[in-house]
Amino acid sequence: MEETQTVAVTVDVYAVGAFIGYLVILIVIGVYSSRFSSQGLSEYFIGGRVMNRFVVALSAVVSGRSAWLLLGVTGMAYAQGPSAIWAVAGYIVVELFLFLYYARRLRNFTEARNCITVPDFYAERFDDRSGVLRTVIVIIFLVFMIGYVSAQFVAGGKAFASGFGMEMNTGILVTAIIVVLYTILGGFLAVSLTDTLQGILMILALVILPFLTIYNAGGLAEVLSQLKQMDLMYVDPFAISIGAAIGFLGIGLGSPGNPHILARYMSIDDSKQLKYVAVVGTVWNVMMAWGAVFIGLAGRIYFPETAMLPAEDTENLFPVLAELHLHPILFGIVLASIFAAIMSTADSQLLVAASSVVRDLYDKLWMKGKKIPQKMLVLYSRIVVLILVVLSLLLGFIAEELVFWLVLFAWAGLGASIGPTSILALYWKGTTREGVIAGMLAGTMVTVGWYLTPFLREQLYELIPGFLAGMVVTWLVSLFTEKTPDTDQSFRDMID
Repeated sequence: MEETQTVAVTVDVYAVGAFIGYLVILIVIGVYSSRFSSQGLSEYFIGGRVMNRFVVALSAVVSGRSAWLLLGVTGMAYAQGPSAIWAVAGYIVVELFLFLYYARRLRNFTEARNCITVPDFYAERFDDRSGVLRTVIVIIFLVFMIGYVSAQFVAGGKAFASGFGMEMNTGILVTAIIVVLYTILGGFLAVSLTDTLQGILMILALVILPFLTIYNAGGLAEVLSQLKQMDLMYVDPFAISIGAAIGFLGIGLGSPGNPHILARYMSIDDSKQLKYVAVVGTVWNVMMAWGAVFIGLAGRIYFPETAMLPAEDTENLFPVLAELHLHPILFGIVLASIFAAIMSTADSQLLVAASSVVRDLYDKLWMKGKKIPQKMLVLYSRIVVLILVVLSLLLGFIAEELVFWLVLFAWAGLGASIGPTSILALYWKGTTREGVIAGMLAGTMVTVGWYLTPFLREQLYELIPGFLAGMVVTWLVSLFTEKTPDTDQSFRDMID
């Protein structure tokens, strides 16, 4: 019997040089953006609501994909074949709806009421003078976002290990240092500009690499023929159970609940430009999704056994395949695209989490009624970002789950708690503060409980029952509780 050999990781000076050049550009963007972002909380957290439509389109799409797409979906397509397409179809459709309809209402209301954060939106929409609603949201944000950011750091460690042969924990630490530098310096403007650059890198990697791998393997027909000989599931997108397909499609339900995506809608300079954003964002989503799936399919041809991949981990497929087929400089750029995916989500999550602490807890609740200089609040925000990075690092060092599933759990928790309540808040006049609080708690508890019950978790992705629970409980409790006094004005602010 022939022995299966694992692919060896080699380090090339040109690849390292290309990667370092990319990192230098990120830091330069951070320094360039620092003066603008230091002016106040609005500039630091949502770019002063003057962001260009193209930047918003790419930033919204890229910040929502993270390492889950480049490492998780490629690994899933390698393991399960084209049925992985169900994991991306759901969010593409949902985000198209959000761009066209949901985002306009959110943008109009947050401008009319001068809302900087998602908790700001809820507090203004439901006249939350006690601060209970705002506090509940902040706690939910922090619980899930620290896990989300940790997953990105773990993904960075994997990329460093598979691309440069670096020890895993060292790679996690380096990833965190890179992210924290330009996020602290440049705030939302730096994050959005780097997201635009990162989105372009991701597209290049997800178009060039599958094309080269399929071409070098003899063309698409030859690749499909070889996959069919291995197992029919590698060419059948329907080789998946109904429950699994529903669960994968349900991933899209997380988009209206993830605040780093909602912040992009709030930041655009003109809500009328959101139709343009919808077109560009959807095209970008589709191209990245198909690229990730085809990389996974082609990877099965080159590495028929999982044991051939570093650490026998399917999430190492993308960098290993890139090293095999690309010139070292291009390989360095591909590694940069992996970090682009990682950083575009980690930096956005850090900003949202920091905004919830500084704006929503410190400024609006603890120091309520007191005048605090905007530059001082920005300084506090930068300190909070650093603290959150340390907490995420500690979790990242002990995380054992695959990036794919760790991200999906955090995505589900935010989606089930914020998603249904935000939709009802924007579209149903009868939604009440008590209904929203109950819905958020129900969505969170069902998501966590479902995830912790192995039998249930195997049947259906926890986001779906969590989202439904949040929606139903918000509706039921709202029916029996008193509406906000200025409900009619709130709706005019959103629709006008």
